[in-house]
Amino acid sequence: MHIYRSHTCGALTAADVGQSVRLSGWVHRKRDHGGVLFVDLRDHYGLTQIVADADSPALPVLEGLRVESVVTIDGEVKARAADTANPNLATGEIEVYARSVTVQSRAEELPMPVAGEQDYPEDIRLKYRFLDLRREKVHANMMLRSKVISSLRSRMVAQGFNEIQTPILTASSPEGARDYLVPSRVHPGKFYALPQAPQMFKQLLMVAGFDKYFQIAPCFRDEDARADRSPGEFYQLDFEMSFVTQDDVFNAIEPVLAGVFEEFAQGRSVTPAGTFPRIPFAESMLKYGSDKPDLRNPIVIHDVTRHFTQSGFGLFEKIVGGGGVVRAIPSPGTAEKSRKFFDDMNDWARSEGHAGLGYVTCKGGEFGGPIAKNHGEAGMLALYAAMGLGPDDGCFFAAGKELQAAKLAGAARTRAGEQLGLIGEGEFKFCWIVDFPMFEYDEDSKKVDFSHNPFSMPQGELEALETMDPLEIKAWQYDIVCNGVELSSGAIRNHRPDIMYKAFEIAGYSKEDVDTNFAGMINAFKYGAPPHGGSAPGVDRIVMLLADEPNIREVVVFPMNQKAEDLMMGAPGVVSAKQLRELNIRLVEQTKS
Repeated sequence: MHIYRSHTCGALTAADVGQSVRLSGWVHRKRDHGGVLFVDLRDHYGLTQIVADADSPALPVLEGLRVESVVTIDGEVKARAADTANPNLATGEIEVYARSVTVQSRAEELPMPVAGEQDYPEDIRLKYRFLDLRREKVHANMMLRSKVISSLRSRMVAQGFNEIQTPILTASSPEGARDYLVPSRVHPGKFYALPQAPQMFKQLLMVAGFDKYFQIAPCFRDEDARADRSPGEFYQLDFEMSFVTQDDVFNAIEPVLAGVFEEFAQGRSVTPAGTFPRIPFAESMLKYGSDKPDLRNPIVIHDVTRHFTQSGFGLFEKIVGGGGVVRAIPSPGTAEKSRKFFDDMNDWARSEGHAGLGYVTCKGGEFGGPIAKNHGEAGMLALYAAMGLGPDDGCFFAAGKELQAAKLAGAARTRAGEQLGLIGEGEFKFCWIVDFPMFEYDEDSKKVDFSHNPFSMPQGELEALETMDPLEIKAWQYDIVCNGVELSSGAIRNHRPDIMYKAFEIAGYSKEDVDTNFAGMINAFKYGAPPHGGSAPGVDRIVMLLADEPNIREVVVFPMNQKAEDLMMGAPGVVSAKQLRELNIRLVEQTKS
């Protein structure tokens, strides 16, 4: 028999009754029933109930152990009585009578419990992550992550993609988020950067002729944490294809994403591959107030600006007269809601930094509220008819400059959908956001700049750049969104130096700027580059959605906290003076403000 185990703790069934077995694992729970001790023994594979009575030499040893101690049990498999069987446990029909026990490792008093799913402070969970990972739900999340990555990889290979690793130590880029810098010992005063994404390398692989590339790529960005974004590092399914259009990219990745979600959906519905809706950016901002809409929410925002050009409601008339807009957010079936529901929504909007959220109540066709009173019965009937609202539907209003009103309307749409229970459960609804603007006007710098990815191909190519208003030019850029979570951005790339120089010129960059900052890419394109494009769906976010977790740290094995600190390993930490000397670095004490 093996020195540690003949079976795992999830393997034994009624067919094994009468066998002598050896199990190893952690003491998960102990229950003393007056001279009979029941121990749940846990390993990676499951739980097995161990029994030790007064006749068992194992009893005094097990009684003296704390939970989470590691033991090896030798014993005999016995059938449980029918009334004590556990149908929720794979090993629930049997128990193992302990004849002997070997203590492999004694556990000290735990700083946090492992058994049970009770909440515990995040700082304790992250400091003792190795204990947290023993908990059933967290452990299951990591196994889900492993299976999702395996599925993504096999699906990409089946489509003819080649897995290729790109460098981790690379050059710093002036675009994007802040880099993590790595000092060079052999080149004093110079630094590598950890890649924010393999963007340039994967494009260079297309120039090199590899046609279809992918990798499960680690990416590093010095960004603040959010619920759907880890500080420091994250992983993405990075892929790129040559000689493709936008449609080709969509047709390649939709079966991969839909297939993975269907595989792990556990009864939840998934948008079928080939049917992901394509929503232009401008339409998405109008209808949903966001470029990452949650299509489970049936509320659609309406532009009702024209209804308030001449209105008895002076505030909206003044906003519209000054070039602003009015967006309406229907609130269906709110006839039974009290005035407090609407006032609470207004208070919420103010707490989010907005001036407020106007509203109209409606019950049996009777309008209520200051907007309805001042806008007038006829005006309200025309407004409701235009939006297709019924006699028991309320409505909220966001007014102001277009972007400001769109953001408030989008947030109010989500809030109203949640408060009214309208957001569909058990669904994964995908969509593409397409036709992003190539450029935008930056109010801070008072100039035209790139609005998204500067390396995207403009729709209309060089002719569009030379003849169109830059703010009217669309790019071959696209985002994949699922349930309001952006999974990735992608684009058909700008592979021609002449178009790239012109695009950067419009954004205020000289030819010398491009040659200096993007030398590797622009030089490669001068030696024959194929049309190419791709994307990079976020692995962490995919798993977060499938695990139905609200925070991405629940699906990352060793995450940092919101301050980008690894509480378990003590990173970032102080390094020795010797290390700094080797790297030719001198620390400068920061002045206190």
